[in-house]
Amino acid sequence: MKAIVYCDYGVANLKLQDIEKPTPADDQLLVRVRAASVNPLDWHFIEGTPKIMRMMGVGLRKPKDTRLGVDFAGTVEAVGKNVTQFKPGDEVFGGKTGAFAEYVCPRANRAVALKPANLTFEEAASVNIAGITALQALRDKGKIQPGQKVLINGASGGVGTFAVQIAKSFGADVTGVCSTRNVDLVRSLGADHVIDYTKEDFAKGAERYDVILDNVPNHSLSECRAILNPNGKYVM
Repeated sequence: MKAIVYCDYGVANLKLQDIEKPTPADDQLLVRVRAASVNPLDWHFIEGTPKIMRMMGVGLRKPKDTRLGVDFAGTVEAVGKNVTQFKPGDEVFGGKTGAFAEYVCPRANRAVALKPANLTFEEAASVNIAGITALQALRDKGKIQPGQKVLINGASGGVGTFAVQIAKSFGADVTGVCSTRNVDLVRSLGADHVIDYTKEDFAKGAERYDVILDNVPNHSLSECRAILNPNGKYVM
């Protein structure tokens, strides 16, 4: 099968090559990839930066795993003998290393789910890393509650656009921070208030927030702490 691989760090070392088609283990699916998305995480793997990533198992001098990509959406072609929740023909999406390829084999009980019928493969492939990051940041770290005031800095990016919608689904009062060109986009996602950072500095406003999700840490911790309510949470 065709796959994007790299045998050394750096964009110049990316190659489209024929590699062995994976065979699903007993607890895996064989998915024909219909779409895969590119995340900042992929760039970090390609460049091997920050260097601490290499020390954490990515590979000190060269990448240990030459496959790239995580987020995917596609169609199940085969399932392992222990898989009962999926069947051939199912349309799925999720995350698995090696998604920049024609086939990928995710475990059935980890980071893979049936694709909603109202999402295209391209749309579903954009969900995994950005969507889970936003959900974990707000629900697990921010402990978001209905009625709270939530500020999302970087509301028009991958994580930010999910965060605005997730925060609204929790019943929060949401303020999104973005550039002029994205004001309408952020408002269309459900933000109650939108701050155009080219015209206003949210850290100098009078509003106080219960949760701040900082996707673009361009303010100091002390500046953000000053606009948090007592017991408020700052997540970055």
